[in-house]
Amino acid sequence: MVDQVNAQITDAVTQTNVKVVAEAPAQAMASLYQVASHASGLSIQNAVHSQQAMNQITTAVVSKAVQLIMNIGESQ
Repeated sequence: MVDQVNAQITDAVTQTNVKVVAEAPAQAMASLYQVASHASGLSIQNAVHSQQAMNQITTAVVSKAVQLIMNIGESQ
């Protein structure tokens, strides 16, 4: 004896599978956009951090250069 599956159940499963398959490209693109945005944000954060570190070094170098210039006349 073969049991028959209700046609409504078969249709519901089929429609659910079609919906999942149809949404897959949109989900993949959304994921790609999120990853690209995150990578871009990290890149900008790294650039800002490098710039701030360079500003600290530049301040120290300028201070030392001014000190050396101010001491030029004192050694004579």
